[in-house]
Amino acid sequence: MTEMKKLLIVEDDAGLQRQLRWAYEGYEIHTAANREEAVAVIRAEEPQVVTLDLGLPPDPDGTTEGFATLETILQLRPDTKVIVASGHGAHESMLKAIALGAWDFYQKPIDIDALGLIVARAFHVHALEAENRRLADRAEAGAVLGA
Repeated sequence: MTEMKKLLIVEDDAGLQRQLRWAYEGYEIHTAANREEAVAVIRAEEPQVVTLDLGLPPDPDGTTEGFATLETILQLRPDTKVIVASGHGAHESMLKAIALGAWDFYQKPIDIDALGLIVARAFHVHALEAENRRLADRAEAGAVLGA
């Protein structure tokens, strides 16, 4: 049985949120417009991949709330692949996002096809890492039982 691929889109622009929601087929889509909603979805749904806009309220013209959301997501679910999207000081934001643990960075304006490839790759890597953990756990259990 394959696990449903859950994608969380964290975006405060309702129009862009709708556009992104319809761009991804084959995923269970969840959306959030701010940090509080994003954290609730992370806890309830445990999505494997998150696209995160850095410009979230109450700081939609800055990046502080977006970076705080990134840190919170990774504290709650360290294996989540977070793809950060921003147009705010892109180079500096990119460096900081990656340093904080983001899996990838995408500069706005968003190209749906390119972002779709990044999202698909994030799901693939997440699945490989999960399988690797399962195999390592099984090997450890086998080593203990066979000792």
